Amino acid sequence: MALEVTGKVVAVLPRQEGESVNGRWAKQPFVIETLNSPYPKKICFQTWNERTDEVSRLKEGMLVTVSFDLESREYNGRWYTDARAWRIVSAESAPATAVAAREEAPAADDDLPF
Repeated sequence: MALEVTGKVVAVLPRQEGESVNGRWAKQPFVIETLNSPYPKKICFQTWNERTDEVSRLKEGMLVTVSFDLESREYNGRWYTDARAWRIVSAESAPATAVAAREEAPAADDDLPF
């Protein structure tokens, strides 16, 4: 299940590293606050291993769009849910032509037979 949300970066949390049976790992959490809602929500995302470098470029206050997957797992009778970010796009780097193309959609043609 792939989801996407746009928001403002409110915190970049410390990078965590460790070693497991499968080898070394790194995890970089960050928090965004959603936009365009009467009740903005804060969401903590995780990036893993090579994706942690993307988070190091984030600054508080930046507008970003995050593509992520939700994943839950059980451990000792308790359930834990992660929001794993797999793509982070800065709103400042989004191409203006994509936005303009959506705004200039052609009007409906009244000559259609149906």
